Amino acid sequence: MSKPSSVEMTVRDIRRHPRKKYNAEDKVRIVLEGLRGEDTIAELCCREGINLNLYYRWSKDCLEAGKKRLSGDTVREANSEEVKTAEKSALNTSRNDVVIRRILNID
Repeated sequence: MSKPSSVEMTVRDIRRHPRKKYNAEDKVRIVLEGLRGEDTIAELCCREGINLNLYYRWSKDCLEAGKKRLSGDTVREANSEEVKTAEKSALNTSRNDVVIRRILNID
């Protein structure tokens, strides 16, 4: 059996190395660091271990999401009053189901 070549070893190492997954907080942090301009984008990407294209995609996505949020173009979270109303409605529906089942003698 022959010894694997350095190319084969490199390919194996690449396959074994999983990609790093960045959560939303990391992406925003990296984009904000780039917007601050303390370092060049290339230096930032090198330090964080990401490709320049990935940085610019995150930057574009972040700015578009901010624009949508500021223009009110997104679905907002329900406030506590809306949640209470929905809970009461669900409770009343389940109570009505119980009453109907008792009236119709359904178990």
